[in-house]
Amino acid sequence: MIRSFVFQTACVTDVGLARELNEDNVLALPDIGLWAVADGMGGHGGGDVASSAVVAALRTLTPAASASQLLAEFEQRIVRTNADLRAMARTRAGAILGTTLVALLVHGSNFACVWCGDSRVYLRRHGILSQVSRDHSEVQELIDHGLLRKEEAMTWARRNVVTRALGATDEAELEIVDGPAYVGDRFLLCSDGLTVHVADEEIAALLGAADPQRAVDDMLRLTLERGASDNVSIVVVDCDEPEAAQRGPEA
Repeated sequence: MIRSFVFQTACVTDVGLARELNEDNVLALPDIGLWAVADGMGGHGGGDVASSAVVAALRTLTPAASASQLLAEFEQRIVRTNADLRAMARTRAGAILGTTLVALLVHGSNFACVWCGDSRVYLRRHGILSQVSRDHSEVQELIDHGLLRKEEAMTWARRNVVTRALGATDEAELEIVDGPAYVGDRFLLCSDGLTVHVADEEIAALLGAADPQRAVDDMLRLTLERGASDNVSIVVVDCDEPEAAQRGPEA
């Protein structure tokens, strides 16, 4: 059955309190059914260029006839941008031009989460929060092998070392999870600037706000209160019925 949603979106990207440059970029295209967060690496002229290039490429997407077409055109742009970043790096004597990426695509009754690196996507459904993505990072590999507890990951010295990134290798190493989307689903996309300071249990509580903008504002405020040691980007997407969206959030 084809299901259409009206999307309510709230997003923010902030330089944080310790960096001079914001290398994050966010994208919200509800008319296309696409949202993304890109967290650049490599400093000025590197990470900011890479994350901007990815977002600029995705911004050229147009409405698709099917979920498979939307995903295929998304992947085409990512593959092309990855090749462009690799070519640019070669002209700069191997300078780092890399970025993580997490994206949400929704078409009809289907969603797909696509990512590379440690930016994350969460899903809140029926009041329960689950992490859809799995970090491509050294920390996650240590956790998977039983060498590190999840509680230790937030303070691990190499917690920001990723094992995949766009622009890092000649092939774009994307991972995809897909499934059905339902009215009432709330998705969160974020860079690790949020998750290094705010635990999943706290994210779950803050995502319970009736208004997605309130959820975004509260998560950013808590991150800043805790030092915001990195750039932080947050995107919240609600899948609403058209009638519910027109009524607005309940008091």
